[in-house]
Amino acid sequence: MPSTEVNQMLAAAAAACEDKKAEDIRILALDPSESGLTDYFLICNGTNDRQNVAISDEIEIRLKREFATYPNSVEGRRQGDWVLMDYVDFIVHIFSPEKRAFYGLERLRKTATRLSIEDLNAELRSQINASRKKKPAPAAVAPKKAVPAKKKSVPAKKAVPAKAAKKAPSKPLKKAATKKTVSVKSAKKAPAKSTAKKTAKSRS
Repeated sequence: MPSTEVNQMLAAAAAACEDKKAEDIRILALDPSESGLTDYFLICNGTNDRQNVAISDEIEIRLKREFATYPNSVEGRRQGDWVLMDYVDFIVHIFSPEKRAFYGLERLRKTATRLSIEDLNAELRSQINASRKKKPAPAAVAPKKAVPAKKKSVPAKKAVPAKAAKKAPSKPLKKAATKKTVSVKSAKKAPAKSTAKKTAKSRS
């Protein structure tokens, strides 16, 4: 069974055909036993070759924009009377009315299941609903327990010993002060020597 994405791309291509006024749009779901190369044929026709090219351009632009998908190959775009676009999972055939009647792809694929655009959209909706039911409900996530913030241990400062704190560098004594005191003393002692000399002279 084709995937949901393939059916979405096919529905987008069919919608592009409708927007460009393509006529007699048909979707053939091919029998896998007869066609192992692709799942669907999307067949339509325009009123002239220029319209056929415009239809193919719109399909390519839309699938590129919505699905980031490019055709594996495109044939007949220059002539325009039969444009074939190969998207691997489905192939688009855009005919002129004469070419479509001549080749008769619908007649050749007798075992194929014919789908309208409405049928394809209904199948696509059922696929989407089925995929939603298969998805398990998201499990309830238990709230995360708050982890208490770790306290940063601040290293204790070393206590400064009291003795070391009290000891202040002793200022050196000024030498000039000692010199002054010595000079004062020597000045006081000097007159005693002179008086002693005077008494000695008087005795002699």
